[in-house]
Amino acid sequence: MTSQRTTNRRGRRSREEILEIASRVMAERGYAATSLSVLSQESGLPKSAIYHHFHSKSGLLTAVMSRGAYDFFEAMRSAHAGGPEGATPGERMRWFLVRTAEVFLARSDFLRLHLILVMSAEAAEAEVDAMIEQVRRDGRAYMHHMIATAFAPRGDDVARRVADGLDYFGIAGFDGAFVAQQADPRRDLTAQMELLAEAIVALGEARCAEPDGTA
Repeated sequence: MTSQRTTNRRGRRSREEILEIASRVMAERGYAATSLSVLSQESGLPKSAIYHHFHSKSGLLTAVMSRGAYDFFEAMRSAHAGGPEGATPGERMRWFLVRTAEVFLARSDFLRLHLILVMSAEAAEAEVDAMIEQVRRDGRAYMHHMIATAFAPRGDDVARRVADGLDYFGIAGFDGAFVAQQADPRRDLTAQMELLAEAIVALGEARCAEPDGTA
């Protein structure tokens, strides 16, 4: 019995090690350029161990993305626990996005790999395109929630209307700021999130002033 538990612990540990290394290497090289031989060298585990846990390279990518998405959204919920501070939409939006920047930087491997898959044919080749689409939908829903919550003082109907119109813009701003920071690490992602918050709030306030959205 003790021997079986030890074997199970070792199996779980080797699986986690493979996932950690695959996340990093695929984020650096992309899916297509990450061979099982490379992963075997990086992990010190035989290719048979990778096949044992994941059955195929595409199965490994599925596990990497599933684990990464779960960890990312759990981190987002934790970072935003307690609700935004501040009374104005600008204060509330900045609170959300500054904390989101912290999550982005802590989960940069997952986000790099996600964007590589979004901008290439690799997701379809690895049969994870449905998962990538789900991550995009979940991200947009989370952005919608942040914007609606920031504008909640204007009333629920107005807040929803603003969020409906700006959630895609917010996601585009996230993606662009993250790519810019990865290309030039000297760029301060927090500062870019503060600018994005200003832009979202300015556009949102303009929508609030429209005849059917007056606050």
